Amino acid sequence: MVLDPDLLAILVCPEDRGPLLLVDGALYNPRLHRKYRIDDGIPVLLVDEAIAVDDDEHRRLVAAAGQS
Repeated sequence: MVLDPDLLAILVCPEDRGPLLLVDGALYNPRLHRKYRIDDGIPVLLVDEAIAVDDDEHRRLVAAAGQS
């Protein structure tokens, strides 16, 4: 999934207002361990629909995004 870089630069987590990582076709908040899906190119940034990520998945997503 490719999002326009300008759009990605302004998207933030709706809960903590921090930046998101684009990884595995979803937007990921590594601070809160929450993943937001992208439907047909449209980010679904609803806290109630975010997917909680466990520690193992968190490490995998952060590594896949090239973060430390």
